[in-house]
Amino acid sequence: MVPDNGGGAPSGRRGSSGSRRKPRATARRRITLPPALVAAATSAATRAVAAARPWLRRLRPAYPRPGRTGWRRWAPSWRQWLGACLYAFTGMVGFVAIAYATTDIPDDLNSFAKQQDNIYYWADGSTMARTGWVSRQEMPLDKVPPKVQGAVLAAENASFYSDPGVSPSGVLRAVRAAVTGGETQGGSTITQQYVKNAYLSQERTLSRKFTELLLAVKLDNQKPKKQILQDYLNTSWFGRGTYGIQRASQAYYGKDVSQLNASEGAFLASLLKGAGLFDPALGKENRERAVERWSWILDRMVATGQISAAERATYKTFPEPSGTSLSGTPGAQTGYLVELAKQYAVKSGHIKDSDFDLGGYQVYTTFDQSRMTALTAAVQNAQKGFDAEKRPDTDKHAKIGAASVAPDGRLLAVYGGPDYLKQGFNESNATTIPAGSAFTPLVYAAGLEEGVLRTRGKARTPLSPTATYDGNDQVTVQTPEGPYWDRSGKVVKGRNDGGRNWGQVTLRQAVADSVNTPMLQLGLDVGLDRAEAFAERSGLLASSLGPRIPTFALGENSTPSAIRMAGAYETFAADGMHTDPYSVRSVSRNGAAVPIDPPKPVRAMSAKTARTVTEALRDAVTEGSAKTAGKTRPGAAGKTGTTAANTAGWFVANTGQESTAVVVYRMSLTDLIPLPLTGLGGDAPGTPGSERAVRLWADYVKAVK
Repeated sequence: MVPDNGGGAPSGRRGSSGSRRKPRATARRRITLPPALVAAATSAATRAVAAARPWLRRLRPAYPRPGRTGWRRWAPSWRQWLGACLYAFTGMVGFVAIAYATTDIPDDLNSFAKQQDNIYYWADGSTMARTGWVSRQEMPLDKVPPKVQGAVLAAENASFYSDPGVSPSGVLRAVRAAVTGGETQGGSTITQQYVKNAYLSQERTLSRKFTELLLAVKLDNQKPKKQILQDYLNTSWFGRGTYGIQRASQAYYGKDVSQLNASEGAFLASLLKGAGLFDPALGKENRERAVERWSWILDRMVATGQISAAERATYKTFPEPSGTSLSGTPGAQTGYLVELAKQYAVKSGHIKDSDFDLGGYQVYTTFDQSRMTALTAAVQNAQKGFDAEKRPDTDKHAKIGAASVAPDGRLLAVYGGPDYLKQGFNESNATTIPAGSAFTPLVYAAGLEEGVLRTRGKARTPLSPTATYDGNDQVTVQTPEGPYWDRSGKVVKGRNDGGRNWGQVTLRQAVADSVNTPMLQLGLDVGLDRAEAFAERSGLLASSLGPRIPTFALGENSTPSAIRMAGAYETFAADGMHTDPYSVRSVSRNGAAVPIDPPKPVRAMSAKTARTVTEALRDAVTEGSAKTAGKTRPGAAGKTGTTAANTAGWFVANTGQESTAVVVYRMSLTDLIPLPLTGLGGDAPGTPGSERAVRLWADYVKAVK
């Protein structure tokens, strides 16, 4: 039996029908043409070549020319000249066609053409600072007034909307310059200028010019004219460190491009010819050139139909630009503001850091420029008494942080440090300094709101401001089960500043006079867990709150920032409604609004509780621990704050317009360990650091009346 090979005939043998097996699928069949057919084809080809030979001979130039003598033998005939020109023209057309087909518009723009800066504004809308490597802001074409667009077209390329992207006359000038060895010429269209700016280098060579022409034609075929004009306006150099007409408008006239008129637009259009020649701030000759070109552009606008002759007649005075440029890199205090605003914008706007760093964002902050000036001056005045060279043991590492918050949570002013470019550590936003007794009004509010529990298993007892507590020094802290024992096995006792005995005091008086022992006991009566939750509802961050031990009620182990303390006290002034402090009102990118999540007011405590706490804080300012500030602002409500180790002095107070927190402390930024304030600025021993904070606050609020 012969084995079966795939269902066909046996391999290598004839099948039952006598036929051979089928060849393998991979084998090629050899096709053999009949000899007669091959002979006929060969004969036809031979005849065709023979017939074409005379024509080929006629196409071959007879050179040197037969039948001619002398120089005429070597001079080409007109037919030969014509043929050579036709050959050259055909070759050139073919070369250009191939070059056009193989040239692609680059995917990546030049770095400056896609990089933008971010600009930050004060609360009044004026420019505060800008950040980024390139001073440029994109602006949609529909935000650029038509007459400003018309000024650019009249100055640079009146036929922009009808030309194919290149200027034939400009091309001829470039060719003539190349042939004669002259400098490569300008006269480019707007499309060509954009291609050069966005995709190519600025070298003036024939090869770069040729590539520019190809890209310009291709771009004109692929993109709408309005898109090209928009891109051109957003990438052109206008001088004063700016790219794009939006930043130029801000640099020369201090306003957005949408607010420009035709006259101002004509001046900005003149800068496209060379900002270094037409910026009036650079010299008298520049101004003369600028006025002349501005006038010429306006006349051109009439000739091209961009404006009427009657409107042109109204522009008789040169629109003098400002003599100063844009605000530069943020430094000093504005650096701290920019950093706070950036963090808030990125978080609330759900913006990726990488996207924000590409630029193009307009960040409208809540910061009040006049308040920033006043707060900075007040801090600098307070620092005049510090002398780290003469008193290195007491004045070295002295720091001051301060923040002011509006009733609706707007961050109005902060003092972050001496200079952002020298010290990035923001002292107003630091969470390294204990709040001390400035924390106790929150415990007082928690007691009024939650009541107290003195007997385990019993109902909580309501608390009133007139409830009395033992205000003497060294009072034992009690729990429902008896004295509170710490982990070392010692009974915890309260201590008052200076060891003073106050006797029986009401809670309202304890807050006003900053008596520690009643507030320490109140924390245990309310419940440290409830006091902690209450502090969080009032705006303090959970991460800044310390362990639940008795001294928690005195703020000894909680380290909220000045910004958060000001926000928490604002809750009292806002009848118990709390809004987290925020530094940004709105964000846009290239003129389009970016949605942000604004903080929402929440009920932190009842209005009755907030008003009761405010009454005690007013007592503190008029007759209590902060009475030195009583005459500064009638009706103010505030509280001083000290720590057991005297490492910080606080003052936090409300006025009708804002809540301000000031903290004076000493701390080395290398190890972030708080140091005692004893002897700071030459103060006598025992002088609380809070007195400096009170005086600083007083200087500030006097200046912002």
